[in-house]
Amino acid sequence: MKDELFNVIERLANLLRQETRAAGQELGLQPVQQEALYYLSTCNRYSDTTLAVTEYLGLTKGTVSQSLKVLENKSLIIRKKDDNDKRITHLKVTPTGSAFLAETCPPAKFSQAVIALSEKEQSEATVLLTGLLRSYQTSTERTAFGVCKNCQYNHSSADGIVCGLTNEALSIQDTRLICREFSTKTNA
Repeated sequence: MKDELFNVIERLANLLRQETRAAGQELGLQPVQQEALYYLSTCNRYSDTTLAVTEYLGLTKGTVSQSLKVLENKSLIIRKKDDNDKRITHLKVTPTGSAFLAETCPPAKFSQAVIALSEKEQSEATVLLTGLLRSYQTSTERTAFGVCKNCQYNHSSADGIVCGLTNEALSIQDTRLICREFSTKTNA
């Protein structure tokens, strides 16, 4: 059964890569550049640096740096110094980059296939695949990069939502993004 599940997931991933690659070719983007752009559109302010992109994609710093230069040259991202710590440079998706992603992520044919499922099937698939992802991340000890609202550091206080790791306020939008500091909630 595990081989069948692996084959299904691998085939889905391959089809997604093919469709995404075709969309990126219109802008002259390589798949790694598209992956970096997509990641930057889904991560929070703690995770939008070159190092975080490198860790997330599991690639060399040189490969990621070259990919980010291409995205910057195509005006899909910009670099912005941190307001509090000028040593940190954030990578932000531009409106042009956001427009490209809105048209291509998720790919149209994937969206059509998902819409063909009932809402219950979509929900069940999401729950099952999320559980599989968490289990796989735990077994590979690569548990970072989860959604903020599901992190053990995410706390509600009288002042609103706060990151318990940084003690900084979080917006509702922040809690919907992925973070490299993510840690699975423990059942205490």
